[in-house]
Amino acid sequence: MRRKDAPATREWVGVFHPEFVEDLRYWVQTNRKIALRAFDLIQAVLRDPFSGIGKPEPLKYLPSGTWSRRLTEEHRLVYMVSEGRIDFLQARYHY
Repeated sequence: MRRKDAPATREWVGVFHPEFVEDLRYWVQTNRKIALRAFDLIQAVLRDPFSGIGKPEPLKYLPSGTWSRRLTEEHRLVYMVSEGRIDFLQARYHY
């Protein structure tokens, strides 16, 4: 499901919030396999935030443009898409 206003060839700027960086540090220290999966998802999101690996889905009840992808069965990578920018919000827990 690709958005008409966001072609896959668009250049996106990734912004990593402090909570997201802390979540990545946690995964690097506790489970490197999940850490590598998180980095794969980051690359996929920057290529195309609306499709690809991790079953991207828009989140209800949160601000418009907030999406998630599966990191594990329990944990999600959550990000917000806006004008040419992707804010990475969290990489632990379920929203």
